[in-house]
Amino acid sequence: MNSKGGIKLTFFLFFFAWFTNSFGQQVITHGKIVFERRTNLEKRYKDGRMKRMINETNKIKMESFSFYFNDTISVFKPILSNEEDPMGWMTSKNSYYQQLSKNSQLIVFNLFGQNIYIKDSLPTRNWKITENKRTICGYECRKAIYQKNDSTRIYAWYSPDIAPSVGPEGFGGLPGTILGVATEDGGIIYFAKTIEISPAKKEELVLEIGKNKTLTFAELKKKIETEMSNSSWGKGMNFFEDLFRWL
Repeated sequence: MNSKGGIKLTFFLFFFAWFTNSFGQQVITHGKIVFERRTNLEKRYKDGRMKRMINETNKIKMESFSFYFNDTISVFKPILSNEEDPMGWMTSKNSYYQQLSKNSQLIVFNLFGQNIYIKDSLPTRNWKITENKRTICGYECRKAIYQKNDSTRIYAWYSPDIAPSVGPEGFGGLPGTILGVATEDGGIIYFAKTIEISPAKKEELVLEIGKNKTLTFAELKKKIETEMSNSSWGKGMNFFEDLFRWL
C-alpha cells in the first residue's frame, strides 16, 4: 500500500471511530415507550374483604401503558383492551400529563369507573441515587430510591442517555428518563418493554379534559375523606393514601 493510500485509510478509520463514538453518545430527547405493569393483588390489598376475591390464578395482573415524551412534555396513558376483565376495577388506569417548562401536571384518575381531573404542580421527591445499575431495553440504567415515609419505599431505574426528567405514572425528578419503577415489596412493578426514538405527533402529546372541573390534590383529599371514608365500605380504609401511594 502506498503512503497516500495508507493516509487515506488511517483518516477513514479515525473518522469512522469518531462518528460511531459520537453517535453512540447522542442524548435522546424524544420518543415513545411502552410500559408493562405487573400488579400482585395479594400484596396490593391488605383488607380482608378484598383478599377474599383474590386467589392463585388471578393474583398477578399484567397491563400495558403508552408513554410519549419530549424535552418539555410527557403523556402517560393506559392501553385499554376490548376484552372483558372482571378484575379490571382492582387496578388504577390513570393518565398523566407533565409540562416540565411550567412545573405543572394534569392527571385523570379513574376511580371506580368515574374520571376525576387533577391539576397541580409537579411533586418534589428526594431521590437517593445509588451505584447499582441494570440494563432495560438496551439502555444502562442507574437505581434511585425514594423514601416516601416510614412504610413506603420506591425504587426507580433511570437512563441518563434519555434526557427528559420524566417517567411512568407521573414519576420524574431524576437526571434522565425512568424506565423502571417498583414498590419495595414488589406489589407494583413498571418496566419499559419497547422504546421508539421518534418525535411524537401533536395529538399524542395532548391529554383532553374538555370542560370538566379540575381539583388540586388537597381538594381531592378533602372530597374523598368527606364522601367515601364515612361509608360502610370505605370506613377504616385510607382511600387517599391508597390512591396516591406513589406521591
